Amino acid sequence: MIGRKVSLKMHMSASDAHYAGELVEGAHIVTVWGDVGTELAIRLFGDESLFLGYSNVRYTAPVYAGDFMEYTGEIIEAGKSHLTCKFEAYKYLEDARDPECELSAANVLKEPVLCAEGTGTLVVKQPLQRFDYADPEFVADYKKAMAEK
Repeated sequence: MIGRKVSLKMHMSASDAHYAGELVEGAHIVTVWGDVGTELAIRLFGDESLFLGYSNVRYTAPVYAGDFMEYTGEIIEAGKSHLTCKFEAYKYLEDARDPECELSAANVLKEPVLCAEGTGTLVVKQPLQRFDYADPEFVADYKKAMAEK
């Protein structure tokens, strides 16, 4: 389960913009990471979990309304009732924002742009863990790793 990833792709709409110039606030990225972390917890423990918190959150590029984003999460550590994940947010399509183009113009980026990264920890209390309903591949890796500890 260490190294297993999930991703969620989303289009940033005008309603996601919070600041002038249709800039999307960084908190929006962290909110989506919550959904990615929840999926990882369900795949590992069969339960949505509780988020303990984030650390080392770093914003590296702006996100605007019209951008297409991919949010990823990867398990980097797991214990008896917690998982720690590395999160990243990438922009892979962007609104052209070119006054000479139609408002519908967009650009496919040659390489995805890292817009944010951080670490988060989630907890699923042992009585709530439901391995029979979790992802069998995650569970097999988890049980093997726990047996080696």
